[in-house]
Amino acid sequence: MIEGKISKVSGPVVIAKDMRGSKMYDVVKVGDIGLIGEIIRLEEDQAVLQVYEDTSGLQIGEKVISTEAPLLMELGPGLLSAIFDGIQRRLPELADEYGEFIPRGVTAVSLSRDKKWKFEPRAKVGDEVEGGDVLGVVMETQHIEHRIMVPPKMSGKITKIETGEFTVDKPIAVLDGEKQVSMMQIWPAREPRPYKRKLDPEVPFITGMRVLDTFFPIAQGGNAIIPGGFGTGKTVTEQSLAKWADADIIVYVGCGERGNEMTEVLAEFPELIDPRTNVPLMQRTILVANTSNMPVAAREASIYTGITLAEYYRDMGYNVAMMADSTSRWGEALREVSGRLEEMPGEEGYPAYLSTRLANFYERSGRVICSGKEEKVGSITVVGAVSPPGGDFSEPMTQNSLRITGAFWALDTDLAHRRHFPAISWIKSYTLYLDQIETWYSDKVASDWKELRDKAMLLLQKEAELQEIVQLVGPDALPESEKVILEVTRMLREDYLQQFAFHEIDAFCPPMKQYLMLKAILTFYDATATALERGVSLRQIAELPVKTEIARMKEIPVDEADEQLKDLVERTEKEIVSLEVL
Repeated sequence: MIEGKISKVSGPVVIAKDMRGSKMYDVVKVGDIGLIGEIIRLEEDQAVLQVYEDTSGLQIGEKVISTEAPLLMELGPGLLSAIFDGIQRRLPELADEYGEFIPRGVTAVSLSRDKKWKFEPRAKVGDEVEGGDVLGVVMETQHIEHRIMVPPKMSGKITKIETGEFTVDKPIAVLDGEKQVSMMQIWPAREPRPYKRKLDPEVPFITGMRVLDTFFPIAQGGNAIIPGGFGTGKTVTEQSLAKWADADIIVYVGCGERGNEMTEVLAEFPELIDPRTNVPLMQRTILVANTSNMPVAAREASIYTGITLAEYYRDMGYNVAMMADSTSRWGEALREVSGRLEEMPGEEGYPAYLSTRLANFYERSGRVICSGKEEKVGSITVVGAVSPPGGDFSEPMTQNSLRITGAFWALDTDLAHRRHFPAISWIKSYTLYLDQIETWYSDKVASDWKELRDKAMLLLQKEAELQEIVQLVGPDALPESEKVILEVTRMLREDYLQQFAFHEIDAFCPPMKQYLMLKAILTFYDATATALERGVSLRQIAELPVKTEIARMKEIPVDEADEQLKDLVERTEKEIVSLEVL
């Protein structure tokens, strides 16, 4: 056991002497009350520690004890529906025991040692297994099957396997007559879990939000950032993604968010009903809560806690979505600790290794062939919110995240002020996944999907140019051909891009309905442009009843959408073509 003494305290950074033999990132217990921290720098016999709890009251000379192990996650049945803090302590259980304010130095198990789970074997005695192979299953919640796997780096022949009810720490199988396997795995949070091979991002991550799925889609296993100023809707967008996105498991990390926002998440999530299964959404969700008034060092840990939990379910063959809200607060924690370490600052005071840390985090996303003999495909899709001060996208957190992530969903303050939600700018946003997932859309939705998408984007960009002319000379100075562009782009903005997150029908829009809605608007544009060439006036076309029907497309129920929208597309063309010149 390595035991040292405190020689200096500077906020969350503590320096301990007599720590020779310690290793980087070993977890330590600091002071007489045993505050939890980890070693982040070693110099001769001195260790620099970042402490995950408030260090007020620590005195020079108090003991520091090294656990001689890194920050470890407990992985097994009982993770789903849980609410953890940044270092995987269960908050509801701590609140029941200690009340609203958790005392410092409290340690707690992440998985209950008392609850028994019914284990059903899938492997048998004599089977040769390796890390990642499924030994059996436990029904963790009503609809999620928890696959008990051989831990990574372990292999052998099964000499014994049990069936029945067990706690997570009781052995359920024995390999080679000596290696015991329980339902719980222990894994270092900072170390990525192994997999066989990373796959190309070819399958889209369906979100049900038209502006994302149609214009700026990402792939399963991809990563995206949502930067935006205060009040632009980052948290609501991430909550909508958590509820509707095409993922089996949701890991939501509230990293340094305001206490009242996190309280809303913790109060609302247990009440949300999963639209797929009609059971509470929490049954397939893990929440990691680390509010802005909690010690800063734990913010960094919360990100690694979240991604490790996501990797564990990915290894079972599930598609996992991880929401990090917000990575800016994580960057601020790095900056504060770096400043106290007296490191040479980079841009705006952030540490020089900011981009490396971001890359290490986002690179843990991906769609992979999981470890094990049986072929399982799992994915982690990471969506990180960024809160740039004053909505300035040129600041370091946004710029460094941009270099690494594949999609940029820029939230626009002007759109939010105009009550246009989701306030994602179609001018500033972009995606790098379009070419890779185009084949999927062509096969599953329509062969002309990308053609329509590109045409709509072109019209929206043309509108931005025309708006500058309109501000100078007014709309009446424009020719009819350009007035129709303004009219159609208004329809695109109001009837297509705007989406009400709490509407019973419009909250989720499947890809086929999105395609048909877009086709209806662009059919209106094409038919109108042809009619204008014949001499029909724009006012005649604007008075057609079909235009009102297009405005109400989003209210058509999903099961009736195909038939009604195909009919609407046909009638739109017919009615405009049949107009006579007055």
